[in-house]
Amino acid sequence: MSPLPEGGLTGMTSTTDTTLTQLAVTMFTVADQDAARDFYVRVLGFEVRGDERFGEDGTARWLEVAPAGSAARLALNPPMGGSPGGGVVGVESTDVLAEHARLAARGDVDLDPAPTRVPGAPLLFSLRDPDGNTVWVVEERAA
Repeated sequence: MSPLPEGGLTGMTSTTDTTLTQLAVTMFTVADQDAARDFYVRVLGFEVRGDERFGEDGTARWLEVAPAGSAARLALNPPMGGSPGGGVVGVESTDVLAEHARLAARGDVDLDPAPTRVPGAPLLFSLRDPDGNTVWVVEERAA
């Protein structure tokens, strides 16, 4: 992902009086939280960051996963009035080609045939989880 151009995006305004500090959690809807946890942990190598019951009689569940060392987390939630799937998230990789090869060798992951690079964009590919959520694997930016 590329940094913002000098001066920010055209037509965008910013404010300095916000208390917001960072993107913390993004959410995917999934049909089966246990199956989704297994996919993200066993296939993508994420770790479980939280798995808590809440609500009346503990019937609701909040499940979070993330790559090791990531500050941001991915919550895997049952649909609230809709169908699972349809979400999109990007994760950075230190070696996009090796990660694509690792996932392709499994033979059980729905992923693009090969990573691609278009002018002005990093090397990347996408994969879909069993619920149809999309994960973009993107070359990590140089520091």
